Formats: sequence, structure tokens, C-alpha cells
Amino acid sequence: MNPALALVLAPALLLISLPEARAAEPPMTAEEFDAHTQGRTLYFYAEGQAYGIERYRPDHRVTWSFLDGRCKDGRWYQQGRFICFAYDDVPEPQCWTFYAEGDRLRALFEDRPGETELYEAGEADQPMMCLGPEVGA
Repeated sequence: MNPALALVLAPALLLISLPEARAAEPPMTAEEFDAHTQGRTLYFYAEGQAYGIERYRPDHRVTWSFLDGRCKDGRWYQQGRFICFAYDDVPEPQCWTFYAEGDRLRALFEDRPGETELYEAGEADQPMMCLGPEVGA
């Protein structure tokens, strides 16, 4: 093969093989997920936009917010290859496959391509903002 052509094709071949490399990486176990998240409050992004924030406490307890001040308390647990979240006011658990990408997380909803994919965007340096319960007359 012409060396100049090889230089042009190499980046394209790398991009083509990237999804295959992602598919081959193993999902995180509950132990790995707990070691990464325990005691932290992490921001998540989807498609380059802020998506939410979650605080990880002892005994697999969590608090989630879509960054709107409304927080949902719940717990997480491992179910097969998934890390599932059961929130107090949501009837069905939300299950994700988590992958370590360097020192950050990537999560794919129900491990289905084309579904919501979240990326850890960093750790909060201030407590989560959770408004009190809505009170009505």
C-alpha cells in the first residue's frame, strides 16, 4: 500500500474500530462502581449538555436531580451486568451499564445502542441544591 494512502486511511480505520472497542470493554461490577462513586457527587452530561447530578452515599443510597432543584432519593443495586437505581417515587427501576473510561464513567441506558448515554462530567465542589417539598393548600 502507498505510505501516503496509509496515513490518510489510518485515522478512518481507527474511527471505524472505535465502536467495536467500546463494545468489547467489560461493564463495571458493583464493587468497581461503588469504589468509584462512594462519597462523591457527580455531574453527568448527555449529548454535550448538562443532564443531572447524583450524590452517592453509604449502603448504596443515592440522591438524583435533573439540576432543577427537585431531588429523588433511592438506592442502587447490581442486577446482572446492570447497575439499577430504584427511586422512592419512581415505580420502575432505571438500569444502566457503566463503563470506566479513564478516570470517568460512561453509562448506557439498559445497554441499548441509541438509548440515553451519559458521561461523567466531573465532581461537584458544593452540595447538591435540593429544594424542600412542594406545599399546597
